[in-house]
Amino acid sequence: MEERKMPLIGDKFPEVEVQTTHGKLKLPDEFKGRWFILFSHPADFTPVCTTEFVAFQKRYEEFEKLNCGLIGLSIDQVFSHIKWVEWIKENLDYDIKFPIIADDTGKVANELGIIHPAKGTNTVRAVFVVDPDSVIRAMLYYPQELGRNMDEILRMVKGLQLADKEGVAIPANWPNNEIVEDEVIIGPASSFDEIKEREEAQARGEIKCFDWWLCHKKA
Repeated sequence: MEERKMPLIGDKFPEVEVQTTHGKLKLPDEFKGRWFILFSHPADFTPVCTTEFVAFQKRYEEFEKLNCGLIGLSIDQVFSHIKWVEWIKENLDYDIKFPIIADDTGKVANELGIIHPAKGTNTVRAVFVVDPDSVIRAMLYYPQELGRNMDEILRMVKGLQLADKEGVAIPANWPNNEIVEDEVIIGPASSFDEIKEREEAQARGEIKCFDWWLCHKKA
């Protein structure tokens, strides 16, 4: 099988048919018109991965409120996925509601470039944030020994949706930024006319500026 590189932000999510714990699905068609998170994990029945699945499920409804689906992936067989989901339900009392891709051939993982050559055949901890137009908007790539922060993934979806809606940028640690708190960033002015417009908007109290290139406002 030809080794593929990880796709880039801005690329279309590749069209693939997958076997999951919810039956056969076509991606990205399954989430047409919705955001979705595809996340890969190294293996079923492993400690860190188990904590991650519980953490994702705990925030499942929050993702749903953002019109954002979840789908997991590893190279384990579907029987392993099903047994692991049963174990989590029986022992940790969390019912995993999202599907998990059984990529036992490695076809999907290869298409997404998420099998690290130094880690054998295990999939790495990758995250793909995909928008309703099936465009990959963000990617995260974790080492096996570090579990993911699901609140940051939620923040990314919220931030991207707000940026799209209002044509703004999202500051560091939003909505708790050290400089602008919960406000959003207005793109830098690119002409003297725009600078003048910013000054007038600031005088009207519509925006706040530290300088003409660093302006912010309430979302």
